[in-house]
Amino acid sequence: MNTKSNNPSRAKCEEIIRRILMTEVLEHGDNQHFRCAADFMNYFESLYPASPGLTKQVQRAVKSMDMPKNEKGFFIVNKSRNQFEKESSLRELFATANAKAVSMDSVETVLLSMKPSLIPYMMELIGNTETFSNKYLTMVPGSNGIVFYTQNAKQLLILLNSLTN
Repeated sequence: MNTKSNNPSRAKCEEIIRRILMTEVLEHGDNQHFRCAADFMNYFESLYPASPGLTKQVQRAVKSMDMPKNEKGFFIVNKSRNQFEKESSLRELFATANAKAVSMDSVETVLLSMKPSLIPYMMELIGNTETFSNKYLTMVPGSNGIVFYTQNAKQLLILLNSLTN
């Protein structure tokens, strides 16, 4: 009697499931068809004889992979549940902070040279002064002054020079 199982190993099932999901993402942009282990069964049954053992093995593989699901309940491929939860927390924090990514391609820099010991105090004053609002994107402390990133260096230089003279 043949005691060898015709079913794939759990690791083989995981590999096949990953491949199915990656193909789905490459073809459709995201997973639009797979929410549970049963959704993979047509594919597995086309490769292996249908049996309760095959169903259990696919269920074990899906459970072992512990894949997160999107808001519509579809599996998210190539992300652990922990990674997905961290990204969700970041997304919420970005929304709360009204965060925006800004390209620095067209940004110019201006250095306000000064004594290093005064840099933190000067940055606080500039950051809380209405005169400087909308004159720079960000300022960064340097070893001998404050570096401003701005989209209009001439305007910022005129303002800084008017205060230094």
